[in-house]
This record gives sequence, C-alpha cells and structure tokens, in this order.
Amino acid sequence: MDCAKVGHFIFQLRKEKGLTQQQLADQLNVSNKTISKWECGLGCPDVSLWSDLAAVLGADIQKMLEGKLDLNLPDVGKIDRTLFYVCPACNNILTSTGSASVSCCGRKLKPLKPVPHDENHKISAQDMDLDHFISIEHEMRKDHYISFAAYVSYDRALLIRLYPEQSAEVRIPMMMNRGDLYLYCTKHGLQKYPKALR
Repeated sequence: MDCAKVGHFIFQLRKEKGLTQQQLADQLNVSNKTISKWECGLGCPDVSLWSDLAAVLGADIQKMLEGKLDLNLPDVGKIDRTLFYVCPACNNILTSTGSASVSCCGRKLKPLKPVPHDENHKISAQDMDLDHFISIEHEMRKDHYISFAAYVSYDRALLIRLYPEQSAEVRIPMMMNRGDLYLYCTKHGLQKYPKALR
C-alpha cells in the first residue's frame, strides 16, 4: 500500500466533504495529528478504521486502499445512453447515464447488456387517454417475471417497477418523446424494443 497516495486521496476526499482535520479526527475517535500523519504519507490508517473512514468520506474502500479516484469523463446528458444494473442479492435496480462504478450489497455490478426482444416477450401497445398502454405477453410468477420496464428517449427516462403476480402491463405518458422500451425478465435478462412507440 502506497501511504503517500492513500494520504493524498484522504486529503482530497476530506476537502470535498468540507471537513477540517479535527472534524474528521473527532468522527473517527483519533487525534488530528493522526489525520495529518496520514495525509502527509507518513503512515496509513489501521485496518479497523477503514470502514468508518470510507463511510465518513463517502468513498469506496477499494479505491481508498489503492489511493486513487478514477474520474469519468463529464456526463454530457445523453439520457438515451442510460445503463441498467440489477443487484443479484436484493434485486435493487440502479441506473447510470455513463461509465460508473456501481455496487450494491458488497458486489460490484456490471451494466446489463440489452438483447433484441424475442418471441417469448411480445408486447402490444394501444393509446388510452393520455398514455400509451403496453401489455406484455409474459407470465408473472415469483420465479419468472418482468421486474421492470423502462422507456428511454433522448431527454428523459421513465422506470416502472413490476412485481410477481401482478399484470404485466405499463403506461407510458404520450408526452414522452420517441424512444426505446426496455423490459427486464428475471430469467432472460434485458430485452430492448427500439422505437417501440411511434
């Protein structure tokens, strides 16, 4: 472990949080001299402090141990490039609009790769009131169901959570611009329907 890199990283995160060395020290129950020593690269935090340090600074422990913060390119607002993630432990749904380090339940997640829809995931759409009403020909059992639907256009995204034993149908407001529909099947993954609503 490179104590100089770790110390610089702690310094950088502390400044981003607007904390003084004393405030950080108080939250970790150490002296401000200890914080100064870390930031000068003259030592590294004890392993028993890493979890609390990461929580206070809002950082990834692995990145802290490596002493680096990999910066992504600025997000240029391309909502139509939304990436979807599903935690295998808790089924939490997460999204990003660009390259990101996403984790849940202690697992680093990779973005789902959408595949073209198949015959087992047919949809039908009709206009009702001010919505596009989409019904999905799919079973909704606890072990096999559509977990979420997302409609993504160039300037906005709509995410709709679905649950087992409910109807496989969603409503998309007509004000949504032309975009792509995504359905996530718990067995077959993420299906993509390009330009689903005309």
